[in-house]
Amino acid sequence: MGEFVMPSLGADMEAGILVEWLKRPGDAVRRGDIVAVVETDKGAIEVEIFEDATIDRLLVDVGTKVPVGTPLASLRTIGRAGSAAPVAVAPPGAAAAAQEQATPVPPASATIVRPAAKPAGMPPAGIATRPRASPAARRIALERGVDLSRVTGSGPGGAVISTDIEKAAGGTKPRAAERGIDLAAMRRAIGAAMARSKREIPHYYLSQPIDLTKAMAWLESANAERLPAERLLLQVLVLRAVALALRGRPGFNGFYMANGFQPSERIHIGTAVAIRGGGLVAPAIHDVDRLTLDELMGRLRDLVARVRAGTLRSSELTDPTVTVSSLGERGAEALFGVIYPPQVAILGFGAPALRPWIIGSRVEARTIMTASLAGDHRVTDGHFGSLLLADIDRLLQRPEKL
Repeated sequence: MGEFVMPSLGADMEAGILVEWLKRPGDAVRRGDIVAVVETDKGAIEVEIFEDATIDRLLVDVGTKVPVGTPLASLRTIGRAGSAAPVAVAPPGAAAAAQEQATPVPPASATIVRPAAKPAGMPPAGIATRPRASPAARRIALERGVDLSRVTGSGPGGAVISTDIEKAAGGTKPRAAERGIDLAAMRRAIGAAMARSKREIPHYYLSQPIDLTKAMAWLESANAERLPAERLLLQVLVLRAVALALRGRPGFNGFYMANGFQPSERIHIGTAVAIRGGGLVAPAIHDVDRLTLDELMGRLRDLVARVRAGTLRSSELTDPTVTVSSLGERGAEALFGVIYPPQVAILGFGAPALRPWIIGSRVEARTIMTASLAGDHRVTDGHFGSLLLADIDRLLQRPEKL
């Protein structure tokens, strides 16, 4: 019998709380379908399945705290002759096995509301049609016994947010302690992952100033005839340049596992997004090197909106092969990141600023941005890191080719 297991949604995750089942026994599922929702320190994450299969049995109840690698459901596929065949399904990064029994606990101190009886036609316990809602809204709905499917959302894309639940429950305003993500828990998790990174990964750091004058001029021209919602950001030029540069520098794109470095054939860039109120998450934009600038801009907008709404997918957290972070809007001149294991590199980009720049024998005012690299010395070194930064610089000097 194949199994659908609790995925590892990052090096800082040991367990998650099963919030919802979106499929029931007997349901056929295809690769990429959302099967369950798991609450983690990063918020409520939609967990995908990675094979075509049929749900045989649900093994874990809603509201259960589940260690990474624990089987959540048993699966079967239909063979060519129509007979059932087992299939093993585990998202990338899942632990080989759970080290402890799953323990039922209420998510984030919420009370699990279990009605004594369900009206005719309602799905079985733990099975629900998933409305879009922030993690805070889900917690408050559980506490107040509010049916999310009956609440009209006022958040991004119609997502239900905490104030919507408060109104539906007759409250006047949300309590200050009720947030979409437990920021204290998130900071502890990030701190643990970064401490592990600094202990285990021999970092080296490089930086290089990049002249963005041509890129900014091209961007201004490209956006001149576009509606505001269609305009490109400098960030998409940077992401595209990084992806194209990584094609020729595979030592920076992949994972360092127990048996050594495993380069990735695909380029999934973890894009750091700040969470309102504090905290940071870096979900992946997939196959960045294969996207046009407009496609990449659309993916970026969608990703940021879903981070704000708390509706990320498991693959977006398990798939990043490298991370790009920028604090440009906050005015930082340079950013030197800490590698997020099992990745082997993180690139940082500071705020573009006018600086005196020597062109031939002249001094001109040019728009300069500092690019930085933190690399894993077990896989690459400063020589190859310098070449990667030089490749990114070269690509940004020809923005029309991106």
